[in-house]
Amino acid sequence: MLSLFDPLRQFSFGSVLLRLVLALLCGGAIGYGRARRNCEAGLRTYILISLGAALSILISLYEYEMLTTAWSGTADAVGLRFDGSRLASQAITGIGFLGAGMIIKISHQQVRGLTTAAGLFATVCMSLAAGAGFVECVITVLLLIALVLNAMVPLETVLRRLTRNVTLVVELEGEEHVGDVRNVLERQGGRVYEVDVESPVSAMFVLRLSRQRPSHSELLCAVAELPCVKAVQELNTQKGDG
Repeated sequence: MLSLFDPLRQFSFGSVLLRLVLALLCGGAIGYGRARRNCEAGLRTYILISLGAALSILISLYEYEMLTTAWSGTADAVGLRFDGSRLASQAITGIGFLGAGMIIKISHQQVRGLTTAAGLFATVCMSLAAGAGFVECVITVLLLIALVLNAMVPLETVLRRLTRNVTLVVELEGEEHVGDVRNVLERQGGRVYEVDVESPVSAMFVLRLSRQRPSHSELLCAVAELPCVKAVQELNTQKGDG
C-alpha cells in the first residue's frame, strides 16, 4: 500500500469527508461520460449510487468503531456480534435489482441496458473501496472502467464489422418476397441459417458470411436494391450500450 494515502485509512471526520468526495468524483466522472451518450443512467444516477455505496461501508466502519469504544460495554452485556461486511453485501444486492430494471428487451430480440447495469455494478464496488479508504484500488478501477466504457467503443465497432455472423431485419411489401431476399443473400455468399417471418411485411434473417464475403454495407445495399424491400437493418441481438 502507498503510505501517501495512510491518513485516509484513519477513521476520522476528515477521512470520512474525503472518502465521500472521492466516491462522488469517481461516480460523477463515469456518469458524465454515460450522460453524454444519452444512456438511461446518467450523471446524477452514478453520483447517487456512488455516495450510497460509500456510505454503506462507512456505516459499517462507524458501527465497528463505536462497538469497540463507546458501545463496548453494552455490546458485551447483550453478546452483540458485529459483521462488518453486512451492509456492503446488501449494497451489492440492491444494485442488482436496480441493474435488472435497466435491462429491457426491445423489438427483434434486441436487449438494451446490459452495459449500463454492468457499469452500475462496477461503480458500486469501486465506491465501496472508496468508502473503505482503498484509494489505490479506486484510482485503478476508475481508469479501467473509463477505458472500457469509452476508449473500447471504436474497437467494438471494428470487431462488429469483422464478424461473419449477421442478423438482418427486412421490411417487405409482402410475405411472398421472403424467398427473393434469401436468394440475394445466398448470391452474396451468405449461408442463411434461420428465417423468422415476424409479420406479413417483416422478416428476420440469421446468416453467416463466407470468408470471401462482401462488407456488411455492401450486403445491406444488395438487399435494399430489391424493388420489394422497403427497409433493411442489421441487428445486434444483444445490444449492451444502453
